[in-house]
Amino acid sequence: MMRITSVLPALLLPFLAASTKAQDFKVAGMAFSPPAGFVSVKPTSFMRKAQLKVGVDAGEGEVVFFYFGPRGGGGVEANVNRWFGQFKEPQTEIKAKTEKGAAGKIPVTFVSAEGTFKSGPPRGPIVEKPGYALLGAIIEGREGAIFAKFTGPKSTVEAFSNAFKGMITNAK
Repeated sequence: MMRITSVLPALLLPFLAASTKAQDFKVAGMAFSPPAGFVSVKPTSFMRKAQLKVGVDAGEGEVVFFYFGPRGGGGVEANVNRWFGQFKEPQTEIKAKTEKGAAGKIPVTFVSAEGTFKSGPPRGPIVEKPGYALLGAIIEGREGAIFAKFTGPKSTVEAFSNAFKGMITNAK
């Protein structure tokens, strides 16, 4: 059963691609084109500049874009460490990884981890979600840093990781 659920999102991708596609959107002057299978939803907080859902049912993941102004949100390293800290397990046990990339000439730091994700708003109630993964991008945009965070069941994040990275690196 585990094997079937881990490949299910990848098998559903062609069906999702045919039926759903989020609209293009802008955050801090950068334009993003969500890939097939990513669906726009109303942001659940004023801090979220765009919000997408990915996958279906229990395998559903969430992509959220944050922008806090030209100098807001802290630096790259502070945010990498904060995202790794959103897991219950220590950093040495969550396959914590960073990778440099670019959106055109704009530097991007990709962040990934997996384990028990501590979901919830800052200073709010926390819900532990075992078997989750995070794939984030810190985009050092012309108008300030844009933070894009994709979280969900590990199988969903893995199945859609290339699509997420493509959306980030193809931003203009």
